[in-house]
Amino acid sequence: MEKNAKRRSDKIGARKVVRIRPGTKSVVLGVTGSIAAYKSAELASLLVKQGHEVFVVMTQDATEFISSLTLQTLSKNPVTTSFFDEKENWRPGHIELADRANLLLIAPATAHIIAELAHGLAFHPLAAIALATRAPILLAPAMNGKMWQHPATTENVEKLKSRGVEFIGPEEGMLACGYEGLGRLWKVNDIAFRAEFLLARQDNLIA
Repeated sequence: MEKNAKRRSDKIGARKVVRIRPGTKSVVLGVTGSIAAYKSAELASLLVKQGHEVFVVMTQDATEFISSLTLQTLSKNPVTTSFFDEKENWRPGHIELADRANLLLIAPATAHIIAELAHGLAFHPLAAIALATRAPILLAPAMNGKMWQHPATTENVEKLKSRGVEFIGPEEGMLACGYEGLGRLWKVNDIAFRAEFLLARQDNLIA
């Protein structure tokens, strides 16, 4: 009896920490229309080198700053830029990505996408994925300092934080618009490190 009780106890103890989704994680990398969009190429490359599956989703404005072909080559996966890209099967591609994602990372995140997410708008695949996914969301803002500090942006950021969305940055420095101040995209290495932390946090599920 004592041996059987001990076996049951060991089994219960073994269930306290459960490994989930071992190995490769899926990262949906959102890229929006900021001059800092070119840095998403380095970020995609870093995430792939870290051993993750990367799916890039771009807004139309983002394609004016960096080509989808560049990000497709670096991520080694098709890039989504429009709902009309989703022609492979009956299932909407953005919903499949939303379900597949272990992390939604938007870098750079403009004031526009922050406002869209805060108000639940879904006019393009990236915003729709943000609404549909249950994965953690990490935003790395990049914009003019006055836009970042505007009460509307501040309110939108606080609204998203209250829903569990995480932010990294922005940092201070010389901005593309010629101003110096708060608004630069956070360092790419640090964004990748934070993404890695959020992904690793999902490895252990406390039963």
